[in-house]
Amino acid sequence: MRLRVTRFPPGLLCGLALLGAPRVGAAQSTDSAGAAHHETWFQRSDRAKAEQPHWITPLATTTPRLEQEFRYDVLWQQASSAAPYTETIGNTKGLELIPWDRLEVIAAVPPYLLHHSAATADGFGDFQLLVKWRLVAAPAARGDYILTAFLSSTFPTGSGTNGQPSAVITPTLAYGKGFGSVDLQGTVGAAIPAGDAATSARAYSWSNAFQCRLARVVWPEVEVNATWFRGGKNDGKEQVFVTPGVVIGRLALSQRVGLTLGAGLQLPVSSFHTSEHNIIASVRAPF
Repeated sequence: MRLRVTRFPPGLLCGLALLGAPRVGAAQSTDSAGAAHHETWFQRSDRAKAEQPHWITPLATTTPRLEQEFRYDVLWQQASSAAPYTETIGNTKGLELIPWDRLEVIAAVPPYLLHHSAATADGFGDFQLLVKWRLVAAPAARGDYILTAFLSSTFPTGSGTNGQPSAVITPTLAYGKGFGSVDLQGTVGAAIPAGDAATSARAYSWSNAFQCRLARVVWPEVEVNATWFRGGKNDGKEQVFVTPGVVIGRLALSQRVGLTLGAGLQLPVSSFHTSEHNIIASVRAPF
């Protein structure tokens, strides 16, 4: 099966270039309210990141760490060995910001789904907003651990069958612990539709990512992502994927902007699974 290679949007590359470029007349603008706010924002976000573990964000498991970056993923999903790949451009990733010391807000760009099939129309998926609140954390020198609560809301903005029929609220507890060059990051959550409780499907998930750090910027990993379904067409079924992969980062593009790249392959290990395998490609620009 031939995979379609997706080009990253030129607007993203231009935005990174502008963000990494030196500010003209910065010395003269320090007295302005806008420049003062700009500096305060980055001082605050840098402090928030310094007070937590310095691991890398996994491919499929949402990290408990607070991160400030733009993330762009592509997911190729094959429902069966004879079916064409469904290509999800963006994969519900987007802009991640740290407006306060212990708070992160993620505004996910609605993904665009290409089904490569005349039977299913292509189109945009749902918009998602996620808010993280870090409960406790310590960097490597003080214990290397973190515990974070977050809440995501998916809004039914997708076209046709590319989105959910109702909003979905997902409360999640995320955790992590480092052991030298090895770390564990995990989440436990429940996806609860806001529609009719009698007919809506709920999904309970438990994900864990096991990583090790090699050669300073290379992070091989294995993730285990399990989901239990209650209600709907998959009621009572369980799905488990194992995801070997590697993340490389962060590579410095400028004094402020970095580059992180990752790729992995999700393989089903449960008898029930909604896809034969998924291929994940990820590019991030932390700042």
